[in-house]
Amino acid sequence: MSRTMCLFIAFTIALCGAVQSQSNVETPKTKPNNQTVKNMMKKGKITAGRDRLGNLAPKFAELNDDILFGQVWSREQEFSARDRSLVTIVSLIAGGNFEQLKSHLQKGKDNGLSKQEIVEAITHQAFYSGWPKAWSAFNIVKEVYNETDTAKNTILEKSVIFPLGEPVNPQWFTGNAWLQMISTKNALNTVVANVTFAPGSRNHWHSHKVGQILLVTGGEGWYQERGKPAQKLKEGDTVNIPANVKHWHGATNDSWFVHLALTTGESEWFEPVTDDEYNNLQK
Repeated sequence: MSRTMCLFIAFTIALCGAVQSQSNVETPKTKPNNQTVKNMMKKGKITAGRDRLGNLAPKFAELNDDILFGQVWSREQEFSARDRSLVTIVSLIAGGNFEQLKSHLQKGKDNGLSKQEIVEAITHQAFYSGWPKAWSAFNIVKEVYNETDTAKNTILEKSVIFPLGEPVNPQWFTGNAWLQMISTKNALNTVVANVTFAPGSRNHWHSHKVGQILLVTGGEGWYQERGKPAQKLKEGDTVNIPANVKHWHGATNDSWFVHLALTTGESEWFEPVTDDEYNNLQK
């Protein structure tokens, strides 16, 4: 059999497979009504599908805007927008689809993905999808997470008053944080600890049986009690936390944050602060 005939047969088999694969794709049976689409647009869930492809490929634009982003991306109770962005970004890099990567990196940034998280994800992925793809992706990351997004108060990562200490128990924290015990045995029976938070890190919801005092020594952070608006903290601020009040505290997403924590008695730990709860504070 000639080489030309072999190539023709291979092409025919591949084409038939593609047609068969397409025929197995189910057409979405539900379509949002006009009011649903308007509501999604108000929430920023619609992409530029109609703007860019409305005239050329109106059906594709409709499926992109109303089904993919309108219905799939909006299911945030099942899977947060942040995590959907991370999966999408990793998938685009694996497929070498770099033309779409920049817009999804921007969307991921808007959904709360930090530069450090993106860098770590691509570094990990490079061993599976290829080193050249990682290089290409990092060049786009540099465009999206530009110099203006460099974390503030980076001097605090080495601590400026007390030692940085050891990494905290990850069972009770989200992100990277360090703990240095300053005083544990004293006449006041009060534990004094220096806590350093990297950008985006925070502790879980918790409470103290006799309350707690926070003395902010550097950077920018958040403090929030359950059911109340979050309070933004900066160097020099003091927070007096009542006994048995459920709360959390940690860094903003773009700054290091350090505080002294003074308390006595036991603490009770609860569920993590969700990405949605945290990211909504940045808006």
